[in-house]
Order: sequence, then structure tokens, then C-alpha cells
Amino acid sequence: MPVQRMDNVAIVVDDLDAAAAFFTAPGPEVEGRARVEGPWADGAVGLDGVESGIAMMRTPDGHGRLELTGYLAPAATRPGPEDPPPHTLGPHRVMFAVDDIDGTVARPRAHGAELLGGIARYEDAYRPCSLRGPAGIVVALAERTG
Repeated sequence: MPVQRMDNVAIVVDDLDAAAAFFTAPGPEVEGRARVEGPWADGAVGLDGVESGIAMMRTPDGHGRLELTGYLAPAATRPGPEDPPPHTLGPHRVMFAVDDIDGTVARPRAHGAELLGGIARYEDAYRPCSLRGPAGIVVALAERTG
């Protein structure tokens, strides 16, 4: 059977509340929060003794979801440098389409996000930018201009 849809992308974070606030700032909403533990969680993740909290984030259109996961046990580990450069192998960023990039960028920055570079212009089509937030997570935003 073929894939029906992409359901969500999970991101492991060290501070679940800060990460949820960071992702809520540009527009996604917390759809729900839960504690995850027990044999089913161990089996699904492939670790023993899993205890974590999750915050499921939903985009305003209802189609995109991010699962933010904060591990209580076993403790989360860092794979490399805290703020890897953009050409590092592995997950790079999450991108959201926005209507007003200037206004949208201000909200995550109020939660400590760092604007990487600036707001660029791609031809007459887009104004994209990237922000780094908690746990080094990079979020890209793009406003369609053309």
C-alpha cells in the first residue's frame, strides 16, 4: 500500500515549553500535549525505559504537524556541534509559508530566536529567511511576493 500522507515530523528538544513557544510564535498551534511511556513507547522508538513529553503542533491550515518531544529518560543526546552549519548532513530545517514575513519574524525573535542573515529576496517570487531557536532548531519562513 502506498503512503497516504506525511503525518508529522518529530523534533527532539531539550526544553519542551520553550520549543512550543518558539513554534507557536509564527502561527502553528499546540494541538495537544501528552506524556509518552511504557512498553509500546519503548517498542515504537527502539529504546528501553522511554519517558517523554510531547507537544503536537498544527499549522493553521490543519494539514501540517510537528511533534516536539522532550525526553525525560533516557536523556536526549547531542549528535555534534550545538549550532551546526546549514550544510551539515541530516535534518536541516522546517519551513513555513507566511503572508507577512516582517511581522511574522518579530514574534519568534521575541522568544529568543536568532535571525540568520536577513530577509532575502528570491527574484520577484519570495522573501525567505531562517531563524534559529531552542536546541538549535532552524525554522525558515517564506512570503510569496509574485
